[in-house]
Amino acid sequence: MTSDDTTLGRRDRKKRQTRAALATAALRLVAERGLDQVTVEEISEAADVSARTFFNYFPTKDDALVGDTEADRDGVLRALAAVPTEQPALEALRRALAEVVDEVQGDAELWLLRMRVVMQHPVLLARLVSGNAATEQALVEAVAARTGLPPDDAYPTLVVAVAGAALRTAMVRWAASDGGRSLGALLDEAFAAVAAGLPDPRTG
Repeated sequence: MTSDDTTLGRRDRKKRQTRAALATAALRLVAERGLDQVTVEEISEAADVSARTFFNYFPTKDDALVGDTEADRDGVLRALAAVPTEQPALEALRRALAEVVDEVQGDAELWLLRMRVVMQHPVLLARLVSGNAATEQALVEAVAARTGLPPDDAYPTLVVAVAGAALRTAMVRWAASDGGRSLGALLDEAFAAVAAGLPDPRTG
């Protein structure tokens, strides 16, 4: 690795650390005081940076709270593209989402706090849902390309919706356990139930 590569690596790590510090500060302050009682200046001070630096990372306070949905979208699309095309679409989505889940589990404290804050403030939940809708549409197009189907075919939309429901179910159960259960295991459990056809438990 050259010295330039090392410098870039350090800069990237510094940027990630600063972004995480700002997001964590925003979430903690809002959890303590409420959404309308926290300013960008207070978030910046808590993260030990200037308000100008805050706006280098997030356009608004709400963006710091819900996270970088565009980056999350790019990450899951890259993970999906890396899954061999011979894999069935639902399994390919499971593998792609498993990578995302590993990142969430690795930053569990931040994500658990984010989920609590978002659920307490409907305006943030609506913003998160909007970002997720854009991600789902991008995944529909990716699944359509993998399967050779047109994007308006029912199958790509349905399989992405099912995968999204499995992820949301795992996330909600994980948050309910306050991170005490493995998010990856919960995701696998949800996908296994879907793959089994969701049999009625009363009939075995």
